[in-house]
Amino acid sequence: MSRKAEVVRNTKETQIRIAVDLDGTGASEISTGIGFFDHMLESFARHGGIDLKVETKGDLHIDMHHTVEDTGIVLGQAIKDAIPGFKGIRRFGHAYIPMDETLSRCAIDLSNRPYLIWKVDFKTPKVGDMDTELFKEFHHAFAMNCGACVHLETLYGTNSHHIAESGFKALARALRHAVELDPKTHGLAPSTKGVL
Repeated sequence: MSRKAEVVRNTKETQIRIAVDLDGTGASEISTGIGFFDHMLESFARHGGIDLKVETKGDLHIDMHHTVEDTGIVLGQAIKDAIPGFKGIRRFGHAYIPMDETLSRCAIDLSNRPYLIWKVDFKTPKVGDMDTELFKEFHHAFAMNCGACVHLETLYGTNSHHIAESGFKALARALRHAVELDPKTHGLAPSTKGVL
């Protein structure tokens, strides 16, 4: 069973094409025009075990908001499309990721009931040229469009780079576990309702 998807989204603000393979090796080709964001998405692919291609062209002459948020939208849609009805998967996943002085935790439920709990406090307004407030926008867009309930928390940390990166890695590792095929589901949606 192929668990691949490609989504294209074109607006006046962004032009995006994202392809995912949930059973890949973590290979990635990322181009968003934002260096640190590219680094985070490469880390997401590697630690999620997801082959990921992202081509985003956004209105960076205005700011980075549309580029980051819309990439989250399309990435969420692509992952959801790669698992029709969330059938046959474990559904739940969680991860703790230490990065030097920082520790982040993520729990995820691929439930088709999207929600984001965000308990992440950055110590600086920017990482490189990227506004740290945009990380919440990305994760919210991802959760809403993936149909995922995501709880992400920095338990402690002081370095904004480490806080951002450990959060992306925690999301990736939690998602990696949640999308794993579970033979006990017999290919059905893991829910007492029978559908997700």
